[in-house]
Amino acid sequence: MTGHDRAAGRETGEGTRAVRAGLPEPVKYEPTLPGPVFAAHFHLPGEPTGPYTYGRDENPTWTLLERAIGELEAPGQPTETVVLASGMAAISAVAFSQLRAGDVAVFPDDGYQALPLLHDQLAAYGIEVRTAPTGGNGQLRVLDGAKLLWIETPSNPGLDICDIRELAARAHAAGALVAVDNTLATPLGQRPLTLGADFSVASDTKGMTGHGDLLLGHVTVTDPALAASVRRWRKIAGAIPGPMEAWLAHRSLATLQLRNDRQCATALTLAHALSERPEVSGLRYPGLPGDPSHRVASLQMRRYGSVVSFQLPGRDHAERFLDGLRLVDDATSFGGVRSTAERRGRWGGDAVPEGFIRFSVGAEDPEDLVADVLRALDGSGPR
Repeated sequence: MTGHDRAAGRETGEGTRAVRAGLPEPVKYEPTLPGPVFAAHFHLPGEPTGPYTYGRDENPTWTLLERAIGELEAPGQPTETVVLASGMAAISAVAFSQLRAGDVAVFPDDGYQALPLLHDQLAAYGIEVRTAPTGGNGQLRVLDGAKLLWIETPSNPGLDICDIRELAARAHAAGALVAVDNTLATPLGQRPLTLGADFSVASDTKGMTGHGDLLLGHVTVTDPALAASVRRWRKIAGAIPGPMEAWLAHRSLATLQLRNDRQCATALTLAHALSERPEVSGLRYPGLPGDPSHRVASLQMRRYGSVVSFQLPGRDHAERFLDGLRLVDDATSFGGVRSTAERRGRWGGDAVPEGFIRFSVGAEDPEDLVADVLRALDGSGPR
């Protein structure tokens, strides 16, 4: 399927697309989704003109997953997807396949915590890295002369939003490529390629697969030349996913809409409940009408994500809150079916207060989850 109903010739709904994405044509007595192909090499008599030659280059399990992700990223558009071993592998694949010594790259200064490591490596290769805030389209101020603009919206962990359409248009006018880290939104929440981006990038470890049991990343583009350059970098770096991880990811995509709808709805419910608590400050969720980013988010996002951020009065207060939760794991990832929360200041890499909480809403019953959070807040006050 390509996002269209074979029988009726019309575009299918998101749930149907997620369930059917990337599946091969049915073959009698064979499974609907073929199992993972474990192969370091393939039979290869004669000239190597076929699609599968060596396990570091291509794998049939990757092919089906890549087709599925492409159908979700830009329904009805020709796309190419490259799956990689992790989200950071996907980010690195774009940066190192496109940038050369003397180039300028613009990144957010409030994005994913591991980005400074990438900045350091790019600088070591003679690439100038500029940074600016996500909010208020701050990166436009340092765009002059750039070869690559890297956008992360919503930003992690602060949940600021920038206008992808405007940044992409301005960047292209200045001769820059545009990559969007879409990890937090997923393709069901936001479609960067239809908003003007050249690359849609994500850590599929998070919401795309949603079970917290694998590491994976992807890059999707509409330009075959860009896909070829990313695929070449994957081959050179060996940043390939295992076939079992790829198969698990494809299996998990079938429930993406179900998970996403439940998680986003509950995140909004939780955000409303937190907004009424006197000890909570700095509450951010793009779906809240009063959120500073709500207007821009509502123009480009179809769902607002599963992550809520807020501040409690200090480190001890935050840790008592986390310790008091019973339905929420204290863990550092997000987007999974089991709710997680953490005090981000413990890592030391984010410019956030000591009491800052990043809360990832799972698929629990909303009444149970909200009650658990309120009970933990009631028991976390000064002692």
